[in-house]
Amino acid sequence: MFRKILIANRGEIAIRIIRACKEMGISTVAVYSEADRESLHVALADQAICIGGNRAEDSYLNGERIVSAALATRAQAIHPGYGFLSENPEFAALCQKYGVVFIGPTAQIISKMGDKDAARRLMKEHGVPVTPGSDILKDAGEACKLAGEIGYPVLIKASAGGGGKGIRLVEKPEEMERAFQTASSEAEKAFGDGRMYLEKYLNPVKHIEVQLLADEKGNTVCLGERECSIQRNNQKLLEESPSPAVSPETRRALMETAARAAKAAGYVNAGTVEFLMDREGNFYFMEMNTRLQVEHPVSELVTGVDIVKWQIRIAAGVPLDFSQEDIQVRGAAIECRINALSAGRVGFFHTPGGPYVRFDTFLYQGYDIPPYYDSMLGKMVVYSSTREEAIRKMQSALCELVIDGASNNIEDQIEIIRDERFKKGDYYTNFMAEFQAKR
Repeated sequence: MFRKILIANRGEIAIRIIRACKEMGISTVAVYSEADRESLHVALADQAICIGGNRAEDSYLNGERIVSAALATRAQAIHPGYGFLSENPEFAALCQKYGVVFIGPTAQIISKMGDKDAARRLMKEHGVPVTPGSDILKDAGEACKLAGEIGYPVLIKASAGGGGKGIRLVEKPEEMERAFQTASSEAEKAFGDGRMYLEKYLNPVKHIEVQLLADEKGNTVCLGERECSIQRNNQKLLEESPSPAVSPETRRALMETAARAAKAAGYVNAGTVEFLMDREGNFYFMEMNTRLQVEHPVSELVTGVDIVKWQIRIAAGVPLDFSQEDIQVRGAAIECRINALSAGRVGFFHTPGGPYVRFDTFLYQGYDIPPYYDSMLGKMVVYSSTREEAIRKMQSALCELVIDGASNNIEDQIEIIRDERFKKGDYYTNFMAEFQAKR
């Protein structure tokens, strides 16, 4: 097992990983930017090193500085968390080059599954259902021709996309040229890759994902599914597990398909296979996230498996000590992302408590929220024996949560939780558009 791990991230996920390491008896190294000098993850780690200026490009996205910090502190492994360099194959390769273990899949697997076109082709070869669509497109003209064959509306999507970037909905031919160019330009800027492909736009549809763990011995175990359909601008706002729309039979099929996808990729470590599911329960492979997900806590709560600890163990060569038959999805868990609408200094700060209620955050009273990074302030997570009780618990927790000094979306989340469509579980990826239209 590792003696020391460097966490190449910030905020609540850095704190989550530090806490897991402490429980495992592993020393930790935090890296931070100038803007994060007073951040909580810096105080909680055993060591901390400043790696650059305020901009992510000068710090958390600078792989060479991060690996240098690992070598200087004799950290044996690097945990990338999510975002930043977590799905960057060059960074994973850089770690390998200098003998530092990257806690995640290999650079080759990240590259293969990060290329959406290559991933789709791999899935089709192994019998995994994929959304009707195209291969890589030469230009907007080819996109327009193929969209006519597939049938409008379609989505123009970045091959190297992620986080909702490089995606445009095209409902008629005259919109294609502009959508193609803007999506390609956005993808080039965000990922250094402007290649695009088409997918049939399915509506209404649910966004369902399956969490899995896979070790070096070839064992793959799925930890149930998560419902992630409540999104704004392709960014998730609320997640729950299990999905209220997934039957036991569909759950088994989803997990079998996700395991097949992981084995086809030769996958090792924690990963998530994402699907779109229609009203009839038909599901289609969308992509694979080769990292820890923001919403991983809901899967941990309903299965009792600590995903972060198992990421570390698998990276250290430890095989899974449980099988698929050991996994039972029990109860219901919900996570609400609390996002800042503006930067500011945290004034009065109160978080709710009680059994199975937690707020994963990096905030504290008097903390100045930097404007340079992701807007998420924390994750409110609850668990109960039934979904109905979990909804009531979340509503109570959100009403008690106070973050004074920075405007945020707590009130929006309360309204979502109270919405009858959410309570019934009869909601789709168009939920937020309809929700905002009726306000």
